[in-house]
Amino acid sequence: MGRLGTDLAIDLGTANTCVFAPGHGVVLNEPSLIAFNTASGHVEAVGNDARGMLGRSPGNLRPVRPIRDGVIADFDATEKMLTHFIKKTYRQLHAWTRPRVVIGVPTEITPVERRAVKDSAYRAKASEVYLVEEPMAAALGAGLPIGDAAGNMIIDIGGGTTDIAVISLFGVVIGRSVRVAGDAMDEAITQYLKKRHDLLIGERTAEAVKIEIGSAAELDAPVTMEVKGRHMSKGVPRRITITDAEIREALAEPLKIILRAVRETLDQIPPEISADIYDRGIALCGGGSLLRHLDRRLREETRLPVQLVEDPLSSVVLGAGKMLSDERLLKTLSVH
Repeated sequence: MGRLGTDLAIDLGTANTCVFAPGHGVVLNEPSLIAFNTASGHVEAVGNDARGMLGRSPGNLRPVRPIRDGVIADFDATEKMLTHFIKKTYRQLHAWTRPRVVIGVPTEITPVERRAVKDSAYRAKASEVYLVEEPMAAALGAGLPIGDAAGNMIIDIGGGTTDIAVISLFGVVIGRSVRVAGDAMDEAITQYLKKRHDLLIGERTAEAVKIEIGSAAELDAPVTMEVKGRHMSKGVPRRITITDAEIREALAEPLKIILRAVRETLDQIPPEISADIYDRGIALCGGGSLLRHLDRRLREETRLPVQLVEDPLSSVVLGAGKMLSDERLLKTLSVH
């Protein structure tokens, strides 16, 4: 395999990690999870294998989410997880080398957090590491004309962070990152069911509820879902039926924070670029953007056109992948 075939783009997300290899596309998309054996200290499972253990593992198995709010919370676990994913990728490609790696990071990541991401990648045997802001990579992956002398606005709602950026001439004119996104929605559902129904559920169940009946605006027809968990006061298994209206109520607070951040970003945009955004609208991507009617809610709140990108889950890693084949673009867009 040639040099370009050995390089990798990685979207190191709070919820999922995606890996892109030029010439092969997205070759890995697995949960950002790793499970340790507390007795031996060894890694028992990573990614999809570790996800099956969430909420069901015995005391000696500890599933860990090494990425929290878009940044590294557990340095050692991140390094082991990255190493596993890189090795797994190369097994699929029948190759092994020390790759150049491009990694997407949130807009408002601190210098210390940037250093932690880079160090983890180097310890996972990367030869060179480039960091790129996630909204910039997402805009490139979504096919927005980021090199134009005109404004492009993108909102990337991931697992841990919502990144909002206005981009022009290969630069971020206005960038905003709030640590409220898909995970905060799951937690809001968990807390709502605790308070309203005295029911304790796990994070996998909360995510399933969000996907199945969650919405940001009223649905055309009401829907319900049966949810199983543990009765808080009686300590016994229990199941209840909940409605989409209840889950909308549960999601009201995290959505309010995201919408406020969008409005505050729009308030800061220079007048000329505001005119561009009025014409071009807002691009929406990330796993959290798949919440039903979120695009409609944003249109109502901003009075602007809002478009869900073609591949919202992979836009960041696809954009980072495009940079691997364009050295000049990579040097221009990477952050230090």
